[in-house]
Amino acid sequence: MNILYFLIGCSILMALFFLAAFFWASKNGQHDDVHTPGVRMLFDDDKPEEEG
Repeated sequence: MNILYFLIGCSILMALFFLAAFFWASKNGQHDDVHTPGVRMLFDDDKPEEEG
């Protein structure tokens, strides 16, 4: 039964760590633009180099 309490405690600590990492990323602008990366590949402006 003691191992169960230990595992529950570890899982709560891990959940708090990931929640803090999520809020830190949101605060630093990680999730500001979620639309542009999805359509960036559609507007590829690389043109092949012309010979001569």
